[in-house]
Amino acid sequence: MLRVIIIDDEKNARDVISAIISKHCKQVEVVAIADGVASGIEMINEFNPNLVLLDIHLQDGSGFDILKKIKSDNFKIIFITAYEEYALKAFKFSALDYILKPINSHELAAAINKVAGLQTITDIQFNAFNHNYSNKDKESKKIVLKTLDSIYAVNVKEIVRCEADTYYTKFFLNDGQIIMVSSTLKEFDEMLSEFGFFRVHQSHLINLDYFVRYKKADGGSAVLKDGIEIPVASRKKELFLQAIENF
Repeated sequence: MLRVIIIDDEKNARDVISAIISKHCKQVEVVAIADGVASGIEMINEFNPNLVLLDIHLQDGSGFDILKKIKSDNFKIIFITAYEEYALKAFKFSALDYILKPINSHELAAAINKVAGLQTITDIQFNAFNHNYSNKDKESKKIVLKTLDSIYAVNVKEIVRCEADTYYTKFFLNDGQIIMVSSTLKEFDEMLSEFGFFRVHQSHLINLDYFVRYKKADGGSAVLKDGIEIPVASRKKELFLQAIENF
């Protein structure tokens, strides 16, 4: 039986979450409910949960105030948050699990029922989220990259390019390091496009900060500062040249 604590300052939200768990999550027991930072800390210390459903905005602080005072490596977390575009980007860049308000019963149930596969939050992810959420400057953005045996927090501006490798993506950093993660290039294209990255080819995403020149020979390629030539797909050529002019 999975022991769960709900921490949310809205009574309606607490009731909805409890009802969803009761109806759709048969192997889950709600052992405690809290409405703020102080009561949340008290309940976690008393009931030692396996999972905490944690609202971000609480009346006496934030969900992250709780995590600053309690080691979160003993339980798993699904964040509950109202839609806020900037916060959602911070979650995605920090590789954290979240559910949006208003709460969808199927989404919450699916997230809880797969909780055995969720990882506890590492200090790297927690620090990356705090950094991304508190710094609006795009130049300082960090992205969390998970490999089979490590977790990295990488400055976005240090990424030279990304390359698809079937269901994996290789990150090439400006110090020569290569990091391979088990996510598709499409996911990172969606995350990084607003930070000066352009997908020049089905298999290649480049950081325009490292672009040097466009080479017309052999169908067209982008030459980067390290001398690497990345093919530019014919259907991407016009948009790419426009992006270069506007960058």
